[in-house]
Amino acid sequence: MKLREDLVLRHVGDDHIIVDPAQDMVDMSKVFTLNDSAAWLWEKLAGQEFMNETVVELLSEEYDLSYEQARADAQGLIENFGKNGLLNKDAG
Repeated sequence: MKLREDLVLRHVGDDHIIVDPAQDMVDMSKVFTLNDSAAWLWEKLAGQEFMNETVVELLSEEYDLSYEQARADAQGLIENFGKNGLLNKDAG
């Protein structure tokens, strides 16, 4: 899978937001706020193909999580990204 490359992660104040720059006018219902760890992952994964296991490894290494916790967190994040249209549908 792959993150959508047309989306832009911005740091605004204390927030990390993802905006679709293709919108003529910003639709606030399509602006996504990420917490620090999700924003960190977005930056690590941007522009590359990845699998669930990649996210698990990144989380467990950066945040000293157990494999089980990292796996649960990774699955939740990937599902959330997919549900909100943040993943490239054309990527494997």
